[in-house]
Amino acid sequence: MDLGIKGKNALITGGTRGLGLASLKSLSNEGVNIAFCSRSGEGIKETTDLLDKKNIKYIGIKHEINNDVDSLNELINKAEKNIGNIDILVNNVGGSLGSDSLLKDDLENYEKVFNLNFWASLKLMKIVSKNMIANKWGRIINISSIFGREYGGKSSSYMSSKASLIAATKHMAIETAKSGITVNSIAPGSIKHDGGSWEKFVNDSPKEVVDDFISQNLPMGDFGKPEPVGEMVAFLSSMQAFTITGACINIDAGQSSNLF
Repeated sequence: MDLGIKGKNALITGGTRGLGLASLKSLSNEGVNIAFCSRSGEGIKETTDLLDKKNIKYIGIKHEINNDVDSLNELINKAEKNIGNIDILVNNVGGSLGSDSLLKDDLENYEKVFNLNFWASLKLMKIVSKNMIANKWGRIINISSIFGREYGGKSSSYMSSKASLIAATKHMAIETAKSGITVNSIAPGSIKHDGGSWEKFVNDSPKEVVDDFISQNLPMGDFGKPEPVGEMVAFLSSMQAFTITGACINIDAGQSSNLF
């Protein structure tokens, strides 16, 4: 299926591994020009080597996503200088930063998790939406989590920040619905990939602990993979998805227990 987005320009935060890399691959396969960032610079060369095989414009940027507007504007300016105005934003960077329960965690760490999972994404949405509104076309996809939709895990700040991201996604979708812009979120379940937290869990835990987690939580009998998330990002970015906005789409192999 031709998704009709060849020549569009995408910014992906955290595009060198996991869900970000899967999104980068799926979008670049559609002929989308790609700007992506990496906190440490690790993986940028390997990812640009991959993109070099495609007939697109691309740029890999060493940049740590944070809550600072000037820093976020700097990232966008570097991206747009190389590929043009951003048509598609994929807010992928996030994490729990070792956070704990509401009572055990300190507020400073709570704020750090919100800065990473919520505030940075919200500010990027506000910045790039200006040109999207002017151009009457844009796609914003926020990577949230099933634990932004229901209780799960020990990190209160992670759950709360991902829930906030889903709520902001819905609100912005309604605000921009008549502007040619769609805004959606994806809620992945437990997806294992190189360098990810679930890979670490599998490698560091006794086999019986891993097997018990799978049998209790993963109806398909295994962890998810990044590729379906990448393909969903590409579809939500497409011309065909023009009436899908304000949605939060689970990609969790049946892991979550919510009905809506």
